[in-house]
Amino acid sequence: MLKKIATAASAVLLAALTACGSGGSGNAGSSGADDGKITMGFAQVGAESGWRTANTKSVQDEAAAAGVELKFSDAQQRQENQIKAIRSFIQQKVDVIAFSPVVETGWDTVLLEAQRADIPVILTDRAIDSEDTSLYKTFLGSDFVEEGRKAAEWLKENAGDATNVVELQGTTGAAPAIDRKEGFEKAIEGTNLKVVASQTGDFTRSGGKQVMEAFLKSVPDIDVVYAHNDDMGLGAIEAIKAAGKVPGKDIKIITVDAVKDGMTALAAGEINFIVECNPLLGKQLMELAKKVVAGEEVPSRVVTEETTFTSEQAKAALPERKY
Repeated sequence: MLKKIATAASAVLLAALTACGSGGSGNAGSSGADDGKITMGFAQVGAESGWRTANTKSVQDEAAAAGVELKFSDAQQRQENQIKAIRSFIQQKVDVIAFSPVVETGWDTVLLEAQRADIPVILTDRAIDSEDTSLYKTFLGSDFVEEGRKAAEWLKENAGDATNVVELQGTTGAAPAIDRKEGFEKAIEGTNLKVVASQTGDFTRSGGKQVMEAFLKSVPDIDVVYAHNDDMGLGAIEAIKAAGKVPGKDIKIITVDAVKDGMTALAAGEINFIVECNPLLGKQLMELAKKVVAGEEVPSRVVTEETTFTSEQAKAALPERKY
């Protein structure tokens, strides 16, 4: 780790305090040698989707490639688990903390603790809702509002006689769920399109299937499914087929992510359009981490480059798809 005890006297004092039962553990996460190696604590949301699995692998692989010691925690989609992990990273005196927040709010207290410990924080994939932007150095991720807008723009051009849209939302309170909904609904204002039902499927395939089953029973004349991620869209496909309808034809389906399973369904015509959300953030994250640990200035917002896919474009992209 980069941090070390500056003088031998300080080392003696720390040892004495520990021996007296102070509970101090020093740099518990490393050997204590100042070998120039960065230690990063990374608190992941969970493993709720194919996108998240690819995101985790990218972070782990790129940390190894960059020589960054990674301390990884899976929060299993629970904010309290992420807060506990961040506090553990603080106690271990890591050099930098990165995390993808489960929800937008409720982070100020623990991030203030990191700030007081002089440990910089990087937000990845998802933002937080806080008035104190000094609590983190930068946010690396997608523009979720723009993703919702792209989905709506395609639908406006390809809706035909379609009017009724049902929406499968992501996890309640999560930035992508809030922003993808906002971007989509703003873009369809003033058109014949309307969201007639909207409910969370928690970004999971099983959740998408369950919510779609309920929609098919309670909502007449569904023309379009707008799912906040591929996994929920894939769950919706299962429900649509079980109801005797043809996904992609009887009901148009638009999703966000562009993971392999989603792209495969798009190529097969069961999904009509996908807005990409790139999970491969590992390399950019490691570059930012090195800069913030070195005290360099970094942009407060780093947006990832992403595209969109039709069925034909998915067929062309799939052979080289990395996730």
